Amino acid sequence: MPRRVQLLPPRPVVHPLRDPGSARWRIHRLSHHRTRVTIDHQPLAGITPAMLLWWFSHIGDVVTYAGHEMSGYLAWHPLDHIRWELARPAPGGGAGEGARYRIVEAFGRDEGFGIDSVERVEKLDETGIRLVRRVLGVQVFQLEHTWSAGTEGTHYVSVMDLGARSAVATPVNRYLTTRVFPPAMAVAWVRHNVEEVGVLEHLLPEVLRQRPDVAASLDPA
Repeated sequence: MPRRVQLLPPRPVVHPLRDPGSARWRIHRLSHHRTRVTIDHQPLAGITPAMLLWWFSHIGDVVTYAGHEMSGYLAWHPLDHIRWELARPAPGGGAGEGARYRIVEAFGRDEGFGIDSVERVEKLDETGIRLVRRVLGVQVFQLEHTWSAGTEGTHYVSVMDLGARSAVATPVNRYLTTRVFPPAMAVAWVRHNVEEVGVLEHLLPEVLRQRPDVAASLDPA
């Protein structure tokens, strides 16, 4: 969960970063002091659900970006991303469903908005990915990205839920949504997420050109 992190030197910003105004987003205050953030992104032109499934399954692969080799995760958001690692492989190996991802980043390059957290991948298929964190068996965090093919490109929606659903968890939820992940951090996450999702429209085709074997297998034709 959120904590202070050490920033990396920024990588070059090769691709345009979308503004939050390009998406429809809202921060919802729910019962028992829970928070939900929804972002309906501008479609991703030229991107297919199959490409997104491959990306999230190979997010730690080495790519060439701005003339340098680095993990795809570092290229994905050249300012905010710090580290991604496979904390635990999926039952069948790799970064698929059932794996645990460790994610380290700082929204807006603000160390006060840092994340260093491990989440379980409870879903990963051609319709989206769902990351969940539980404490003593109780879900306290969920981030779900869903995607589907559309006439203007892939329709991509992000939904973050913070806090447990039970009324008993209200004091914990209040702490999470006011101290650990306060409203200002939620707004910073919106910008971060809009930027990283938008970058996929440019970065993912570039990465696949480096992997013609993969690109051929994902070609809908």
